[in-house]
Amino acid sequence: MEQHHESVAKLTARVRSFYERKLTYSIYHGSTNSTRQILLDPSHIIDTSNLCHVLEVDTERAIAIVEPNVPMDSLVRETLRHKLVPPVIPEFPGITVGGAFAGTAGESSSFKYGYFDRTVRSLETILANGEVTTASPTGDKKDLFNAAAGSYGTMGVLTLFEVELIPAKEYVELTYIPVGNAKDTLKTIQASVNVKENPFDFVDGIQFSRDFGVVCVGHMSDIATNVPQHFLGPWDPWFYMHAEYQASTGTREEPLTDTIPLQDYLFRYDRGAFWMGKYYPAFPYTFLNNKISRWLLDSFLHTRVLFQSMHLSNRSQRFIIQDFGLPQSTAEDFLRYIDVQLGIFPLWLCPIRVAPEVNLQRVKGTDVLINIGVWGPASTDFLKFVAQNKALERKARELGGAKWLYAHSYYTLEEFWSVYDRAEYDAIRKKYHAETLPDVYSKVRSKEVECPKQDLKATWHGFWAQILGYDIPYLLSRAPEDQ
Repeated sequence: MEQHHESVAKLTARVRSFYERKLTYSIYHGSTNSTRQILLDPSHIIDTSNLCHVLEVDTERAIAIVEPNVPMDSLVRETLRHKLVPPVIPEFPGITVGGAFAGTAGESSSFKYGYFDRTVRSLETILANGEVTTASPTGDKKDLFNAAAGSYGTMGVLTLFEVELIPAKEYVELTYIPVGNAKDTLKTIQASVNVKENPFDFVDGIQFSRDFGVVCVGHMSDIATNVPQHFLGPWDPWFYMHAEYQASTGTREEPLTDTIPLQDYLFRYDRGAFWMGKYYPAFPYTFLNNKISRWLLDSFLHTRVLFQSMHLSNRSQRFIIQDFGLPQSTAEDFLRYIDVQLGIFPLWLCPIRVAPEVNLQRVKGTDVLINIGVWGPASTDFLKFVAQNKALERKARELGGAKWLYAHSYYTLEEFWSVYDRAEYDAIRKKYHAETLPDVYSKVRSKEVECPKQDLKATWHGFWAQILGYDIPYLLSRAPEDQ
């Protein structure tokens, strides 16, 4: 902890210096899972990239004490040594603890536990005036805790977390239930969420087409009932392809079940980034879609490299990459809209339990919402691409939904604050001296102009990532962001 305290002291001095000079700043984490172009000025940043350590796994209290830039694969690796695991693990191993808390992160266990932030017991924050404070969901500063979740670092600099842990088992027994249209899929998800006897540990779904999908339900287990199925190795299948095959091979009455090692299950969508890896710029999908080519190009096709390549190539302006939260009552209407207007498949469907606590990104009036992941090709015309994203935002608002703000956001100021709760947000920012920081709208609104594709640059980056490792710094040395 001594090294942590020294790092926080240095950051605190820098934060206080900005505050006294009435200057704003951005927080540099060293990586990003946003799809927007990131523009940072090195002279106006708080660099937290070295806060990347699991400091302790406390088995008596069942918590992990971790710094914000610990990626999920490192966190899981450390906790599994003690046969423990966080209740909610976002599916990409490079997502960090701080990113999952300050963004909006849920996964197939979220129908039980809610968003990742609901599994955090306390957090340490450097407020904008340089004060270091601790907040928890039940303590004196619970308003700060709840407001910081999903607020993209606009309440202060997050420096330490206590993350809840639960007992881990070696495997996940995952059953692939074949389903038909969106109505059938949503009905099956709801029934799976509501199982009372021997309830599931994991529930999510993939809609492969208008009339075919799969709902995946699983239990943790220490007993392997089948030969273990892996998804993390170069020779292994991409999960979504395997799930489609299992669903099409099994039946509703006799669905197929896999035994999957826990880590393989938790990060099952890493290779291929769900299915977006098939659009990798340098190689046609027909070349990628076989066992040998996926082995040869494996280092290119993990999410860490894919995200970096996406930024370097400006390919994010060629795809819809959005997550929306819809009430169960309107989710089918939203899925029908996506089908008719965009024709994008597959779609990811993940039920998430919503806590009543104040939080910027909450879908109101529902206990369990449906996270709909809309990821697929968009118009190659930039103005049409923007229009498609705006139309999705508008439709979600009409249906009582909200979107996660890691992605391109084209709301006007009025539209944004008609979805999110400005009065509560501004009041808490004022209380905790955060008014000198950029507000969340200025941070997440898309300010991009059309950028040329740079596929060769991205491919070259991918080769170096394959040789040197995934985490190659690439965010700095850009123009200052307009905040």
